Amino acid sequence: MGNNSCDLLIKNANAVIPKTGITKTNILIEDGKIKELSNSIDNVDYSKSIDVNEKYVLPGLIDPHVHYGVFSPIEIAAETESRSAAVGGVTTIMRMLRVYESYIQEITKHLRASVGNHFIDYAIHASILNPIQISEIPYLYDLGVHSFKLYMNLGSTDNRILMDMNPSKNLHLPKNVHISDDLCSKVLSSASDLKSAIVLVHAEDHETCSKIIEDKKAEDLIKKNRINGEVKENPLKIWSDCRPTISESIAIKKIMNMGRQFGSNLYFVHIGSNDALDTILYEKQSGGCNAYIETCPHYLTHTVDYNNLRGKVVPPLRTKNDVASLWNAIKNGLIDTIGTDHVANTLKLKFGSQNDIWTSLAGFPGVATMLPVLLHYGVINRQISLLRIAEITSYNTSKIFGLFPKKGTIQKGSDADLVIIDLDLTRKVTPDLLQSSSDYTIYDGYELQGWPIITISRGKIIMENGEVYSENRGHGKFVKLDPVSENK
Repeated sequence: MGNNSCDLLIKNANAVIPKTGITKTNILIEDGKIKELSNSIDNVDYSKSIDVNEKYVLPGLIDPHVHYGVFSPIEIAAETESRSAAVGGVTTIMRMLRVYESYIQEITKHLRASVGNHFIDYAIHASILNPIQISEIPYLYDLGVHSFKLYMNLGSTDNRILMDMNPSKNLHLPKNVHISDDLCSKVLSSASDLKSAIVLVHAEDHETCSKIIEDKKAEDLIKKNRINGEVKENPLKIWSDCRPTISESIAIKKIMNMGRQFGSNLYFVHIGSNDALDTILYEKQSGGCNAYIETCPHYLTHTVDYNNLRGKVVPPLRTKNDVASLWNAIKNGLIDTIGTDHVANTLKLKFGSQNDIWTSLAGFPGVATMLPVLLHYGVINRQISLLRIAEITSYNTSKIFGLFPKKGTIQKGSDADLVIIDLDLTRKVTPDLLQSSSDYTIYDGYELQGWPIITISRGKIIMENGEVYSENRGHGKFVKLDPVSENK
């Protein structure tokens, strides 16, 4: 096609361009890339156009924290959960892969089963769960997996976690994992030898938590026997008490100290408490390693007062003060990214065999509600700028994980990953609206203002007005992370 032609023309857009500003422009898209931002479109030939009538267009969201393939095999989960992501304006999801065997043996099966099933692009973080996998870090790196996760919360008696299912086998895979200090140190050492590799950290000290959990369970049993039957207490308050914020601070200090020995890039996932946030900011002042901070939408909207087993998550929901503190940190640019920690389970599984805090599963769906939650509670209610929202949902994430400038911005040559939003649109959240395999959401019944109305992935319209076009299944590709000279 000639210079003045394109496949798709987006007319009359207010483009939200991180670090630049909000620009009234027209976006020319060709071969899946942004060809040009142009004020004049008088003589442009195009195959298709959308007039967005001065609505805001943001870079497609990148969700750096999605669990899928745990409760249904990846070829099924890829379809349901990437569809849900597209409903929410997300154009890239990063999968937290957990396998217990050798990655050399397992990862190609997962990559193969992922092909042809995603609506949007996807990348992978590899969880390192045992010593064998440490030696496979360079192998994973060569495959385009440049981020490695440490679950500092797993060990002592609090060590059971579900692995991702084997492709095409619908079978839950629980394993007992022990993450020692030695393993943490070796992972940091190995990753620091590789350019721009990142270590993701789940920072809770398992010794602290498991001791309190054991005590609390015993106390519960005594109470039950004494009262003969049920004890009505707020389960989320119990859960928060069992995993106190001090356990987060202990783990953060420990891993930052290790990180300084290796000049590591550390990325703290799901930070939900003021104590954890303060500890990271304090430790960052000493320098010696990079530390990035991710929070999740649920820590910005829910507290233990939710008083519902649906809200069980690790780290737990906290207090109103913690919520306020996180919003301030977003306003002040102290939080780098938002990840959803999306878990595609169902209520039947969620509530566990005893319908109590001990047997219920941690985690809930969230990928489709990330943007509406941030628009409603952030932009509408707290006057946070759309530029800041684009930074924490796309730009920063792409820079940290080596996806920039392919993803994370709206500029010539970047992938045409875009989301068009309607800030005046109010919708009532229902599980059906979100199109995940989960049959519930912690936002059920909430009226949220500000929704994505069109999701475009590499120039393809994937979602329009809540409908995901099924012929685009398989459009999503595996994104290999490129080492960048500068992480940020």
